[in-house]
Amino acid sequence: MSLVIGDPAPDFTLPATGGSISLSQFLGKKVIVYFYPKDDTPGCTKEACGFRDATPDFSGSDAVVIGISKDSVASHDKFRAKYELPFFLASDTEGAVTESFGSWVEKINYGKRYMGIERSTFLIDREGMVRGVWRKVKVDGHVEEVLKAAKDLP
Repeated sequence: MSLVIGDPAPDFTLPATGGSISLSQFLGKKVIVYFYPKDDTPGCTKEACGFRDATPDFSGSDAVVIGISKDSVASHDKFRAKYELPFFLASDTEGAVTESFGSWVEKINYGKRYMGIERSTFLIDREGMVRGVWRKVKVDGHVEEVLKAAKDLP
């Protein structure tokens, strides 16, 4: 399944930094859900720090940021503390949420095929509908693009 703009975002409940979170608890707010491959790796760190640095701007647009990977909550706690990340990092160890958003995909690296998380971001409106989709994300400039879309969303 691959989510597209206009689809309802699949609700989820996952263990996260600071306790369990559900997408539905943020109804009435804009939500940015971003999927990333692994805590504390170069690209993932750069992306997380980009969202961290833009947190005041996202808060000003009434948006909540949630990062999701298959890492454990303990790994997320270390990653969050190391880089002072002020948003939720949720642990999808079973991969069900990642699959429901269409972010568990076949990847190819040096000719080797394997399944993994596609770096992807979803902007969800106050009613729980998908209003922005970014797949195969390139980190440079991505946070700014998502922020602009969040600000443009009523």
